[in-house]
Amino acid sequence: MLELSGVSHVYPNGTRALDDVTLSIPKGMYGLLGPNGAGKSTLMRTVATLQTPTSGSIVFDGLDVLEQPEELRKRLGYLPQDFGVYPRVSAYDMLDHMAVLKGIAGKAERRDTVETLLAQVNLWDVRKKAIAGFSGGMRQRFGIAQALIGNPDLIIVDEPTAGLDPEERNRFLNLLAEIGENVVVILSTHIVEDVADLCPRMAVLVNGAIRLEGAPKDLIDKARGTIWAKTIERGELGAYRKMYEVISTRLFAGRTIIHILSPTDPGDGFEQAPGGLEDVYFSTLAATRRDEPGAAQAA
Repeated sequence: MLELSGVSHVYPNGTRALDDVTLSIPKGMYGLLGPNGAGKSTLMRTVATLQTPTSGSIVFDGLDVLEQPEELRKRLGYLPQDFGVYPRVSAYDMLDHMAVLKGIAGKAERRDTVETLLAQVNLWDVRKKAIAGFSGGMRQRFGIAQALIGNPDLIIVDEPTAGLDPEERNRFLNLLAEIGENVVVILSTHIVEDVADLCPRMAVLVNGAIRLEGAPKDLIDKARGTIWAKTIERGELGAYRKMYEVISTRLFAGRTIIHILSPTDPGDGFEQAPGGLEDVYFSTLAATRRDEPGAAQAA
C-alpha cells in the first residue's frame, strides 16, 4: 500500500504544482488521470524520490519514503515521461549496464535477469540492435524492462502510451496488466482509455489537486443520468455553450455531437448519454473550471 497524506509542492517562483494530495493506493493498477500541466509528473517524481515535497508525507508498506529515499529506490521501478538512453548501445548491453547500477553485481544473475526481461517485453530478437533504431513502442517496452530490474514492489509509469500507434499501445498495456497483478503500479496519463481498460481504481488530478477518486465503474454509475447528448450543426455550438454546460464536443459526418452536464432532462432534443469514463473525466474538468476564482464573472 502506498499512502500519500497532504502532499504539496510549491516551486520557488510560487507555482503550486501539488495541492494537499491525499491518496491510498493498493496493489494492482492505479490510474492517475489528468490534463497536461495538471501536476501528474511532479507527483510521480515526488513519489519516485527525485524531488522533495514542500509538505506532507509518503509511506510505502510502512517505509517513510521521505526519510529513507534510498530504501524505496531499491524497491522502485520508474519509467519517466522522457526516457533517455545511450542511442548507439544495444538493448542487451544497455539493460546489462542498468542491472549493474541497480546492484546486480553477479555476472550469471545479471545475465539471467537481462535475458528474462528482454523475453518478457518481446525484445529478445532485437537484443543486439542499437536502441537508436527502435520504434517508439519498442523504446517504451525497453523502458518497462529497465523499470522491472530487481523485481520492484512499486512501479511508476508516466505517460507511457503517448505517441504509440494502436497496436503498440495495446501490446504495451497488456504487458502492464500482467505486471500489475502482484505489485503497486501507478499509471499516470491523460488518455482516458488507458485507465478505463486497465485500472480497478483511479483518481483525477487537476491543477495539482485530487478532484475525483474511486473505482471507474462506480464513478460512471454515479454520473449516469447527469450527462446528455445531442447532434447539432457546427455553427450552433456557440449558442449552445451559452445555454448549457457543454463538457465535450466532437465532429461526426460534418456535424457536431455535444455532451452537456445537467441534473435533469434538459429537453430540447437531448438524449441521455450512455455514460463512460470519458464523460466522467470531462465533467470533472468542467466542474473544476466552474469552481475557479473569477469563473462566475467570466460566465
